[in-house]
Amino acid sequence: MAFQHAIALTGGIATGKSTASQWLAQSGLLIIDADTIAHQILDEQHATIAQLFDPSLVINQKVDRKALGSIVFSDASKRKQLEALLHPLIYQRIQEHAHQADKKQRPYLIDIPLFFETKRYPIKESILVYATPQQQRQRLMKRDNLTATEAQKRIDAQMDIDTKRTLATYIIDNQSDLQALQEACDKIVKLIL
Repeated sequence: MAFQHAIALTGGIATGKSTASQWLAQSGLLIIDADTIAHQILDEQHATIAQLFDPSLVINQKVDRKALGSIVFSDASKRKQLEALLHPLIYQRIQEHAHQADKKQRPYLIDIPLFFETKRYPIKESILVYATPQQQRQRLMKRDNLTATEAQKRIDAQMDIDTKRTLATYIIDNQSDLQALQEACDKIVKLIL
């Protein structure tokens, strides 16, 4: 059965989860990245995306994720339509990877941005990378060159980060600098291994 040794790694948009994930991987933890899998599946589904949303979103069989993001973060029904298409396919691919990882009989992480939102994965423990909502907005505006309104729409599309904090097994606090984040990651690795 898949997910026996899995721990979910999650966070909110722009909390620093990708950076934390890189450090956790450097510590020797196997990480299955749902975003990477989602991007692969999105491009595999390019014809359906063109049909459901707009043919101009697909260039050379690749989906323009930023343009698609503008559509789905402005319209909840379109976001649900996209999720209905992608989430089952992403789950199946992650399950295949998890089945292989479980054969090693040691903890591994599955990086799932919407772990708490989807409630799809039968994983008991979770690690949340945490930053305040204000930090999320500022980081997202800077990272993606968004207005405050655009950034807030993307943050609001996810479960509130403080709610996620109450649901998580472990917290990696990313309210400070990169060195503090790395130290927090090192502590988590020692805890789970």
